[in-house]
Amino acid sequence: MRLIALLLLWIGLAGAAVAQPAPSAAPRAVETGPKSTVRIEAELVSMSQWATPGGTAIVAIRQQIEPGWHTYWRNPGDSGGPTTLTWNLPGGVAAGDILWPVPERQRLADLMNYGYSGQVFLPVPIEVPADARPGTTLPLIVRALFLVCSDEMCVPDELMLRLDLPVRDGAAPLDPRWGEDIQTVVETAPRPAGITARATLSGQTLTLTATGGPLTQNDGDRAWFFPFDTGVIQHAAPQPGERGPNGVTLNLQIGGALRTGGLTGPIGGVLVTDTGAWEITAEPGPPLPGADGEGALDLSEATSSAAGVDWLVFGQAALFALLGGLILNLMPCVFPVLAMKAASLAKSAHAPAEARRDGLLFTAGVLVSFLILAGVLLGLRAAGEAVGWGFQLQSPVITAILALLMLAVALNLSGVFHVGAGLQAAAGAGPLSRLPGGVGAFFTGVLAVVVAAPCTAPFMAFALGAALVMPAPLALIVFLMLGLGLALPYLLVSLSPRLLARLPRPGAWMERLKGVLAFPMYGAALWLGWVFLNQAGADALGLLFGAALALALAAWLFGQAQASGGRLMAGVAVVSLLAVAGLSFAAVRAPRVEAGSTATSAALPSQPWSEAAVSAATAEGRTVLVNFTADWCVTCKINERAALSSPRVAEALTEANAVYLVGDWTSRDDAITRELERRERSGVPLYMVFRPGQAEPEILPQLLTEGVVIDALAG
Repeated sequence: MRLIALLLLWIGLAGAAVAQPAPSAAPRAVETGPKSTVRIEAELVSMSQWATPGGTAIVAIRQQIEPGWHTYWRNPGDSGGPTTLTWNLPGGVAAGDILWPVPERQRLADLMNYGYSGQVFLPVPIEVPADARPGTTLPLIVRALFLVCSDEMCVPDELMLRLDLPVRDGAAPLDPRWGEDIQTVVETAPRPAGITARATLSGQTLTLTATGGPLTQNDGDRAWFFPFDTGVIQHAAPQPGERGPNGVTLNLQIGGALRTGGLTGPIGGVLVTDTGAWEITAEPGPPLPGADGEGALDLSEATSSAAGVDWLVFGQAALFALLGGLILNLMPCVFPVLAMKAASLAKSAHAPAEARRDGLLFTAGVLVSFLILAGVLLGLRAAGEAVGWGFQLQSPVITAILALLMLAVALNLSGVFHVGAGLQAAAGAGPLSRLPGGVGAFFTGVLAVVVAAPCTAPFMAFALGAALVMPAPLALIVFLMLGLGLALPYLLVSLSPRLLARLPRPGAWMERLKGVLAFPMYGAALWLGWVFLNQAGADALGLLFGAALALALAAWLFGQAQASGGRLMAGVAVVSLLAVAGLSFAAVRAPRVEAGSTATSAALPSQPWSEAAVSAATAEGRTVLVNFTADWCVTCKINERAALSSPRVAEALTEANAVYLVGDWTSRDDAITRELERRERSGVPLYMVFRPGQAEPEILPQLLTEGVVIDALAG
């Protein structure tokens, strides 16, 4: 899929360029003529041979873009960034806005960008003062910042361009070299043309109607709309519509901006048909008459490629999701919930009906939770948010709540209090039946999904990466297959009488087992507290410890009340729970204390990851090892301890003259999220080795060994 590289760096450079004040005199160091990088050649050229006093001259940024690379329109589409210009002009001379040509639609997977390839001219009008003296020369200098991208990477290229434009009296002929090309771009560039347009929002569809002007004579078979602003529509979606006697109607799928804010004002853009391209401004209002009714418009590539579904990729993603869910049962983050599942299954092993009920309800809890998690993730993505698998643990609020929840579960397994004990006693259940029944099985499935989020098992990376660019119904099926894989072993055992019969009969050993199984839950609570420390700082962690102490006191008092039936003790437990709520609120509101990332390995000297750091190191001829990790990712921590912290790996890094870069995804980082998307991953861990002269990195397995890392560094 198409992803952004170095976009934040590009934005930073663009901001610095715009903020740079224009000096009073033109720098003499800037020479005329073309300037180039390995990706693009650019030159400031004129449409006419000279400028006249008091007139308007047209100059253009000529781009000659290398094959396989492209730059962007004013609205880049789903990724990228437009070319920006910062002028340094003589006194009295003023530059206008870029006259943007109609862009190409650049499709990559399910993304659509708007940009240019090959040779392109970006004309700019230059106002020449009336007191400009004939026979002089106007030094025009511009700092041009291009985001130049291929299918694999993006690089911000900044070039200083200069044109010495002569001033003479009389009408100027076209420049013999580039004049006709620039004139053609100027004549065909979209402009307002007396077209009236309306925009009507209905559900997830924006109906755009346009009539009048040249559309009354338009008999073309195609039409499409390029909005000036991002987030208005889904750029890659088809644009079905109709042609009417006075214009056209297009039905557009709305983007994140309209989903969150609604249609609050006019929508500007370029309407393109077979016969021309025009700027339009669609005011909110009912559809215009005469813009539909004479047959469907043929949108050619825009409709067919977006509407088509790669069923082979979908089938692979669903199968890999099922396998990934099965393997997820073996990942460290799911061990605490496996303990709860084991205790529940052992309790009902010789009650087949109860075992079947628990198995089905546990599976239901897993599937419902995956549906909710997938719906939230896909919704945030559609709204333009950069999120990935495990995104909920990037929030200190969620981390704190989960830490307290794990502590409560551990206290329950330790026998401090019991869930549902009163109801079970009323039904004559013995002391060994204190674990929750069907409701408990359902919420155990919910908890399994929550704690599984920090792990990415083998096969999951491809499945989730593919799901996040599929249509929503297919993506939800992939997530359900992942949930089915997670729940399948427990479900099969619960539905198989032969397997159940092999389990030992209930007895006093189960109470001891419960006590032992509490300790993985205590460990999970401590681990989440450590994650919370790295997200919110030491002061917040102290408050969270206070909340944990209050929760433990509340659980003990509640257990005492259960044993004695004392109302006072129950009241004290309620007060303690209120203390937990207050301390938890204080914890998540505590200021963030930056103490440096703990996601890096102490044994290997590292630097923060960025696209610029990767490019700089490979340009020096050095190999780059990239580790995308997070403090809440248990798989990441195991890999760092087992494979990324040994003296042998450190020696291999030194011998290879390699650079070790760490991308810390513990808290939200949109740049890392976009890089994960670019590599068709939805979460961490991700390990890559970049080598000089190679455009694509080597992707290492998600479960590392010393040998794998050393062999990759050796090349």
